[in-house]
Amino acid sequence: MTRWSATALHRKRPVRTALAAVILYACAGIHGAVAETLSDALVKAYRSNPQMNAERARQRATDENVPQALSGYRPQIVASLSAGMQAVRNLLPDNTRQSASLKPWEIGVTVTQTLFNGFRTANNVRVAELQVQSGREALRNVAQGVLLDAVTAYTNVVANQSLVEAQRSNVTFLKETLAITERRLQAGDVTPTDTAQAEARMRRGLADLNAAEVLLAVSQATYNQVIGNNPGQLRRAEPADRLLPTSRDAALAGALHEHPAITAASFDVDIATTTIHLAEGTLLPSATLQGSISRSRQDDPTLGTSATDQASIVGSITAPIYDGGMAASQTRQAKELTTQSRLVLDQVRGQTRTAVVGAWVANEGAKVAVEASEAELRAATVALEGVRRESQGGQRTTVEVLNAQADVVLAKAHLISAVRDRVIASYTLLSAVGHLDVKTLNLNTPDYLPEAHYHQVRDAWHGLRTPSGQ
Repeated sequence: MTRWSATALHRKRPVRTALAAVILYACAGIHGAVAETLSDALVKAYRSNPQMNAERARQRATDENVPQALSGYRPQIVASLSAGMQAVRNLLPDNTRQSASLKPWEIGVTVTQTLFNGFRTANNVRVAELQVQSGREALRNVAQGVLLDAVTAYTNVVANQSLVEAQRSNVTFLKETLAITERRLQAGDVTPTDTAQAEARMRRGLADLNAAEVLLAVSQATYNQVIGNNPGQLRRAEPADRLLPTSRDAALAGALHEHPAITAASFDVDIATTTIHLAEGTLLPSATLQGSISRSRQDDPTLGTSATDQASIVGSITAPIYDGGMAASQTRQAKELTTQSRLVLDQVRGQTRTAVVGAWVANEGAKVAVEASEAELRAATVALEGVRRESQGGQRTTVEVLNAQADVVLAKAHLISAVRDRVIASYTLLSAVGHLDVKTLNLNTPDYLPEAHYHQVRDAWHGLRTPSGQ
């Protein structure tokens, strides 16, 4: 490179810096206050994502297990009513027959109260409450997955929009290069080979632009599926570094104590342990108290109308002696399921530990990748400017200019992907730790509180409508 060209390139450094800024920001879709931010998209996903709302409905259904279990403490009241017609034919001692048509009816009320059933009601309530707690943690885990899907969908759209813009700029450059090469061919400065090479690169650039537009369309469809609307103008998302633990050890410690998958598995162990006591309760005696009152009436043409009133209070105690081995088998089964749940808890802890380590390493690697891609783009841009200058002076061929431009486009694509991966990696680490939630992200939306529905239905003695009015 001549001294003149080196000086010129030195003067162009502010231009290269501006070019990098254009790639990172303008192509990413920053258009002022009207652009949608990542926080806006996360709020929409949290409120309207079908998977999220389906999981909330599942949790509300799980809440109903508690009042169902509590019903074991309450009396059971049954009303009965029977009426009909009865034909009677009697053979008298004088060999005559007597026929009558009777119209009996009976009405009654029976109240049954369980006094003791081997602690099964208490254990049923305990199991139901633990299921609610486990379900809440599962709901938190699903919310993390939905929010991470929303981050991925958002950043993919931003990245693909940037890639389309970069490919469009490339096609514009290649078209200009082809036009210049054709003029130089007419002037005799280049050969038809140079023109053919320029046209081939331009056609490849059009194909790359089409591929980028296809990827953008797919990412926009995924965005609509996850977030609930088509993407408009999107701002470039920033990594969640300020929300992340300061060290890998801190990330591991936080995840093992707070990740919803682990806490849900812990509650599942408690459920399985309580189920053992529930199965053993079937081997204990049961005591019930039953009260009933009834009135019956019968119209007899011969004897006239007769009415009977009855009232009774009966206490009963039953003790199982042998049930064919059913209770023993259920107890053994519950113990095996408890062992399984403990092993699953260990497995979930191991998976969480692996996920945290992997997410931490990926996030650190993404930082390095962004720095490397920025340096690659700067160098490729400097090289392109130099090759173009030297080409104008006859020191470089057309194919060398095209190769330098291809290096710049590839560097742009690498930087776009690296910036996208950097954002996703940071939020993936936040999810692996168990802190990808509305409160940590400080989203502008109320947090869904499953406790509200639980307290609405827990002590409900009657009513067919849900708290939402369904």
